[in-house]
Amino acid sequence: MTHAAIQAKHREKMNAIANTLDGTFNLPGLPKRIGFVLLIAEFGQIDNGRVNYISNGERADMLAMMKEFIARAEGRYTEGGAA
Repeated sequence: MTHAAIQAKHREKMNAIANTLDGTFNLPGLPKRIGFVLLIAEFGQIDNGRVNYISNGERADMLAMMKEFIARAEGRYTEGGAA
């Protein structure tokens, strides 16, 4: 899997949204307590298209969070289990 930068046409807005979310959920000067992921894709281009990603956490932690969410949404999640 390759990791590319956010597409230029979305970069400014995605960074602004990410900064707002982070500032809303995590107080300045304190350790972060809330992590988030923002994914955007253009309708009609989601399959075989480009998904832009930004978060306020480490990529591995955010991937684990997304895997758990998807497992729950698909009914595959069990408490204490791995997604």
